[in-house]
Amino acid sequence: MTDTRPATITAGSLSAINGIAHGFFTRQGGVSGSIYASLNVGFGSDDAADDVAENRRRALTALDGATALNTVYQVHGKDVERVTGSWDPADSPHADAMVTATPGIAIGVLSADCTPVLFAAEDGAIVGAAHAGWRGAVGGVLGATVAAMEEIGADRTRIHAAVGPTIAQPSYEVGPEFPAPFLAENEANARFFRPSTRDGHHMFDLPGYVEAQLRSLGLSQVDVLPHDTCAEEDLFFSYRRATHRGETDYGRGLSAILVTG
Repeated sequence: MTDTRPATITAGSLSAINGIAHGFFTRQGGVSGSIYASLNVGFGSDDAADDVAENRRRALTALDGATALNTVYQVHGKDVERVTGSWDPADSPHADAMVTATPGIAIGVLSADCTPVLFAAEDGAIVGAAHAGWRGAVGGVLGATVAAMEEIGADRTRIHAAVGPTIAQPSYEVGPEFPAPFLAENEANARFFRPSTRDGHHMFDLPGYVEAQLRSLGLSQVDVLPHDTCAEEDLFFSYRRATHRGETDYGRGLSAILVTG
């Protein structure tokens, strides 16, 4: 029988924790075609719903111990959903992060350049997942996720976090208005911007900014995976790459984690 489980990219700090499973999925290993080829897991895209459902089913089989996959309707905010049971994708709550101590339920965030961050307590009892685009990151979604994990029993000094594949600085040009909210937060954030070849524009280091935020939270360990979603077309979907090409839509990648029990 053919193995249809997609391969995942994993983070060392999370892989070392007993009692959890996780994966940062690439775009490979699914059934979608055209611009969605092939592991598009986003029902918010214009891809065929049956193909998206099959891709999500395949992703679930790649997460050992998972019986359900929960994702949220992402809105680039900082709301965190506490997960105690599974839900239908059509009923997904509006949020950008989840935490859970319930075994078997994989919590996953979707991305196509934005930064996925997965969290796990060192004892494997509590996990979290956050979608951190620039708005969510500067708006506090990462700190909110850690606080939500603490509310259900985690100790932040014993939490590991992993920053997944995201758009890297060489691919991320932003306009002249962009640094303002980051500099208003902290003038030291200027280090995440360098001049672009276009006057008044900048190249923004989103994963660097996310990493700095995570380290400021006092976590036990922070890993950053060295991937650029915009530059690595064979592996990842990218909103920016699709926009530059004039494509009308794009696929969504999955990053997920669970307590296996």
